Amino acid sequence: MPSPARKKLAGTLFVVLLLAAAGSAVYAFFHPGPWIVPEEAKRVVNPLKPSQANLPAARALYLDKCTECHGDAGKGDGSQAKMYDPRPTNFTDAARMNAVSDGELFYKISEGHRPMPGFKKRYTEQQRWQLVLFLRSLTQSERK
Repeated sequence: MPSPARKKLAGTLFVVLLLAAAGSAVYAFFHPGPWIVPEEAKRVVNPLKPSQANLPAARALYLDKCTECHGDAGKGDGSQAKMYDPRPTNFTDAARMNAVSDGELFYKISEGHRPMPGFKKRYTEQQRWQLVLFLRSLTQSERK
């Protein structure tokens, strides 16, 4: 049977480890670092095509959850955009959007990255793919 001193030492060690883990979680929350997307996620192809059904449905999703940061037109200028560093993505920037795959956008929408929440539990897979189509349409509409 362990001595009281050993029990106290084990308890103290447990508390120290718990505090260290909590400190790491708090640091990660406020300082998330770069947004790393797995290579296999980048290679995933959008199963949906732009259509009369997909784009309006996705626009409604975007207007509901994305505009306060990314703005109505997707320029990263929403009402809360100034609160964040880095600023929300400008989806009308063709060079930036052409540099990311549909799979990468889908991953980012699904998983989130502080301060952006993930939408895997809020939106179905189809809805998240519709959002990818909608984000692509913002770049195309800016070119016109």
